[in-house]
Amino acid sequence: MGPVSVVIKVGGGLLADTGSLDTVLREIETVGRDCSLLVVPGGGPFADMVRQIDRQVGLSDHTAHWMAILAMDQYAHLIAPRLTNGKMVSAPGEIEAALRERRIPVLAPYQWMRDADPLPHSWDVTSDSISAWVASQVGAARLVLVKPPGAGGPTIVDACFNSVLPRHIKATIVPADRIVELPKAIAAPAI
Repeated sequence: MGPVSVVIKVGGGLLADTGSLDTVLREIETVGRDCSLLVVPGGGPFADMVRQIDRQVGLSDHTAHWMAILAMDQYAHLIAPRLTNGKMVSAPGEIEAALRERRIPVLAPYQWMRDADPLPHSWDVTSDSISAWVASQVGAARLVLVKPPGAGGPTIVDACFNSVLPRHIKATIVPADRIVELPKAIAAPAI
């Protein structure tokens, strides 16, 4: 693969404020005119429901893992039609086809992750690590994690993120209240 230059993970926490989500999506549309990007959804309240069910009935790590990734698919169904030129995809070939059509691919990762099964089955793996793995698979030079407004601190990414992200991919975190920094995060020189 190789046509994807930037992977942008849209955090599920943005659903708490649809105004922030829509502002983020408009900025993604703007930067998507000048670079080939792939949107990876977070899990947000969909994954939170899996966590709640896990606490209630005690899911196995395997079951919780796959249910949480299915939560990302649900968010992809929400994001893709909110992007003017969005197209939901689930495999590398579909990503390439969407980019050839000058569309913004939004990944529903379940099937690809199920086929590859590259990450531990644990709550230590979230959509952040999945986005890092996806970025490595599509040959992206950059990964931007869009987090809810005001996000920060040492636990801003999951425990597996740094071990999954390849060194050659530049990762940046952009809180939604600073989404105007997205073009700068995408254009920054790789380290």
